[in-house]
Amino acid sequence: MSNNLAADAHDLKSRLEWGQPAFTIIDVRDRHSYNNGHISGAIPISLDDLESRAKSSLHQERHIYIYGDNDQHTAQAAQVLRGAGFTEIGEIKGGLSAWKAAGGATEGVAA
Repeated sequence: MSNNLAADAHDLKSRLEWGQPAFTIIDVRDRHSYNNGHISGAIPISLDDLESRAKSSLHQERHIYIYGDNDQHTAQAAQVLRGAGFTEIGEIKGGLSAWKAAGGATEGVAA
């Protein structure tokens, strides 16, 4: 049974503000959406490239939080990572809009 990290936008924002242990945020939306606005510090990796890029560039022990266009897209991406052997995966429910609603920092054209 894999661990599901609590990935409520408010909790994640608190972890960032308190300087909690290092973790990675991945944005699996398309590049245009990412460029338009994303969670500060999020890494853009498309769903198609996720498995190959994750294995080469992410540590399996690191906490990874992921979000996509919607919760279904996010869940699909999390499943890909779990299939690749990553266990510490958190799905950011509500994605970017939930993050913004929580007052989280964003970057990009429309941020």
